[in-house]
Amino acid sequence: MAQYFVIHAENPQTRLVKQAVDILQNGGVIAYPTDSSYALGCALGFKEAQTKIRSIRGVDDSHLFTLMCRNLSELSTYAKVDNAQFRLLKANTPGPYTFILEASREVPRRLLHAKRSTIGLRVPEHAVTQALLEALDAPLLSMTLQLPGDDAPLNIAWEIREQLEHQLDLVIDSSLAQAGETTVVDLTGASPEVIRQGIGTIDVLGI
Repeated sequence: MAQYFVIHAENPQTRLVKQAVDILQNGGVIAYPTDSSYALGCALGFKEAQTKIRSIRGVDDSHLFTLMCRNLSELSTYAKVDNAQFRLLKANTPGPYTFILEASREVPRRLLHAKRSTIGLRVPEHAVTQALLEALDAPLLSMTLQLPGDDAPLNIAWEIREQLEHQLDLVIDSSLAQAGETTVVDLTGASPEVIRQGIGTIDVLGI
């Protein structure tokens, strides 16, 4: 049965953040808030946790995870970033954007796009997510918490626990600044391409 932590959205309690990270480091799956919506997350290296997240979402192995990174430096460890890409990323992180980039060798092959060796990465602007990433000292594997057949993500913590308490190890109850999908931007081509328009505005991307 899922544990349930109420964590302050602006000043996350260190004790609860540490307990959440302990759950992740033991292969747990958590529901946690981001700067766009609630997400499912697990630590790198736990294949069973990844399988559980795909099962909850009702997706197969072709549906890719996003790497949730604490900052641009960490993002650059897991992706190959040229000077132009770096300038665009620096101007728009943290924020509600997912950037598709060519993956570095640090990313396990099973997490990559099968044909393109790319990965989606983002740097969230949410104090709880940032606290988790800082304490974990590594990225989180993440998928939006949207259940099969639903038109939108689940974003109310007690409803998440009610529906998924036997499939999750932890639900974090914290407020969202806004709810919606991230804007997905493909940076692997000659120029940036918006794959999905979400709550991140595209005018700042210079596209």
